[in-house]
Amino acid sequence: MKPDVEIYDTTLRDGTQGEGINFSVADKLRIAERLDAFGVHYIEGGWPGSNPKDIEFFDQAKRRKFKHARLAAFGSTRRKGVPVEQDEQVRLLVEAATPVVTIYGKTSMLHVKEVLRCSPEENLAMIADTVRFLKDQGRFVIYDCEHAFDGYKLDKDYAIATWQAAEKAGADLVVLCDTNGGCLPSEVAEITRVAVGRLNCRVGIHTHDDIGVGVANALAAIEAGAVHVQGTINGYGERTGNCNLTSVIPCIALKMKKKCVPAESLRKLKQLSQFVDEIANMRHNPRQPWVGSAAFAHKGGTHVNAVQKLAASYEHIDPALVGNTRNVLISDLAGRSNIVMKAQELGFKLTNDTPELKQILTAIKQREHQGYEYEAAEASLALLIRGVLEHNPELLFTVDTYHVSMRGGRAESICEATVRVRVGEKIAHTVAEGDGPVNALDGALRRALVSFFPKLQNVTLTDYKVRIINGTTGTAAKTRVLITSTDGKREWGTVGVSENIIEASLQALADSMEYALLSK
Repeated sequence: MKPDVEIYDTTLRDGTQGEGINFSVADKLRIAERLDAFGVHYIEGGWPGSNPKDIEFFDQAKRRKFKHARLAAFGSTRRKGVPVEQDEQVRLLVEAATPVVTIYGKTSMLHVKEVLRCSPEENLAMIADTVRFLKDQGRFVIYDCEHAFDGYKLDKDYAIATWQAAEKAGADLVVLCDTNGGCLPSEVAEITRVAVGRLNCRVGIHTHDDIGVGVANALAAIEAGAVHVQGTINGYGERTGNCNLTSVIPCIALKMKKKCVPAESLRKLKQLSQFVDEIANMRHNPRQPWVGSAAFAHKGGTHVNAVQKLAASYEHIDPALVGNTRNVLISDLAGRSNIVMKAQELGFKLTNDTPELKQILTAIKQREHQGYEYEAAEASLALLIRGVLEHNPELLFTVDTYHVSMRGGRAESICEATVRVRVGEKIAHTVAEGDGPVNALDGALRRALVSFFPKLQNVTLTDYKVRIINGTTGTAAKTRVLITSTDGKREWGTVGVSENIIEASLQALADSMEYALLSK
């Protein structure tokens, strides 16, 4: 499929300049393989002249076969006063042995005079010499025009001359870069149209998100004639980030109706986004457009009621088109439709005619008023709904008593928890130590229950969060504890609320164990 718009991914180079982002060579290879399978057209692997890690990446990448994407090495034009054949950085670009080489050069007269401190003519020669040399080496050459838009606004004739210098030397693509990320879509569109009209080669766009319009600027450039867009997965990048490919790709495909990645790949977009976040050890942003867990979340009762009747009433696309799902939130804003849809999602056979529906809604709103929150605690919500539908079924276990203490001094202390659990007529009384009171309590509860329910050995906590609900009451404030648990196959959240953080933690822990024991 010949694309209308090519996708150039620079997560492994520009993305790593983002705060908190650091990839090992193995990480970069895994991401490159996933990007290739997804169907992007170019993968920028890094700058082989900047660090040993990127040199090693390209060395290992030579041994890999990419089915869809072409690998690109990134670098700059030759240095001033140095013949291109003798420039060490250019030599490393060639030795990277990638089919594509992307180089950047100066567009802005300000940078030519104040940063490079060379003549305008020397800068033009640096661009042309480097492009021509790389073409002579058999490379597909992409020229990134650094500060293309700011440079054009400062001196449009010189900016155009730099673009044309690259084109005349043989560049396959000239990419306009909003390097400072401060341009508006109208400016980007206007200047892109000029570039398309003055160049015979194809034009691309590279934007940053410093004022929050990185994706909008990329789309404006495409509407103005650009056929190549550069960006990163999840918008990773320096300062506030780069153009977010997980937003721009579906915009191109589903809103602009232009071909970019294979159609079947769109359904793997959320999966790709989460994969890269996981490799980067970054928590997934629930508010990411298109791929975030909140992207198709509905909370207000009137909204949910409408979505239940006609999804398109409050959803701009079917979430499945990008691998996402509808998420109905439960809160004190919830209506009957929220409860019905959420209960059905959790596996309950609930309808608008279920007699207990009103009682469930009332119970949820009362508990929300007390400080409970169920948006990320679906397991606790499921237990509440089950309790009402089955008219307070007997719990699988109850915690009769518990005690938590700490001994030791400032240098070293040990927390100890004692728990007495009842299962039917049987009682287990256990003690455990932990790094803190909650860790000790978790250990004691688990030890007591495993003797009755061996399957709980596989249950572990993956996250523990504490939120002070009404901080104005000081140390007497209510505390909400949210726990995430897993058994290796599924993951669930539970919640507890109390003025006592230990009691709130025990509520969430007990709910987690109870939910894990339920077959459905």
